[in-house]
Amino acid sequence: MNVRLNQRKAAASGFAFFGGRGGSRPNAAMNCLAFTLPELMVSIGISCLVFAAIAVLSLYTGRTVASLANYVELDQDSRNTLDVMTRDIRQVQQLTNFVKTVSGTNMSYRLDFYDSDNTVLSYSYSSTNQTLTRIKGGGSQVMLHGCVACVFNMWQRNTVPGTFDLVPTTNTDLCKAIDVTWVCTRTVLGSLVNSESVQTARIIIRKQH
Repeated sequence: MNVRLNQRKAAASGFAFFGGRGGSRPNAAMNCLAFTLPELMVSIGISCLVFAAIAVLSLYTGRTVASLANYVELDQDSRNTLDVMTRDIRQVQQLTNFVKTVSGTNMSYRLDFYDSDNTVLSYSYSSTNQTLTRIKGGGSQVMLHGCVACVFNMWQRNTVPGTFDLVPTTNTDLCKAIDVTWVCTRTVLGSLVNSESVQTARIIIRKQH
C-alpha cells in the first residue's frame, strides 16, 4: 500500500511540475530569447548605419587611390613629353612654320621644324581631341592625352632693354626660343577631381642664329 501511495504522489508531483505553475518556466525562458518589435527596429537601424559607414569609407578610399594613380600618370606623362620636346627643339636647325587656329572655343597649334637630319619634325595640338602629337618621318605619336589647354609662343634672341625678358616675335626666321605651357586633367568616376599643375618651359633653338 505504501509503495503504491508513494508512486501516486510522485506522479502527481511530476504532473504538477510540467502542467502546473512550474510548467510556465520553460515557456518564459523561451520568450526571453526572442526580439520584441522595438528591439528589432533598433537593431535594423544600427545595422543600416554600420553598412552605410562602410560604403562611404570604401567609396572615399577608392576615389583617393584613383586620384593618386592619376597624379602619378599625369606627372609621368608631362615629364616624358617635356623631355622629348626639349631634346627635339634644341637640336633642330630652324622653325619653319607656326600656325595658330582659333574657331569658337576650339584652338589648335601646328609647329614645323627643319630637323638636324634634314627632315620635318612637327608638333600639333588639338583642343577638340585634347591631344598633343609629335609627327616625324610620316609617323605620329600622341604625347599627351586629356590636354585641356596648350599654348605656344615665339621669342627672338635679343632682350627687352633694361630687362632679361626676350622680345616676342611672329616671324619664324627670327625665332630663337619657344615657350610651351599645358594643363592636363583626369577624371575619377566621371568627375573632374584633379589636374596637373601648369607645365611650362622655355626651349632654346641652339642652332638658330
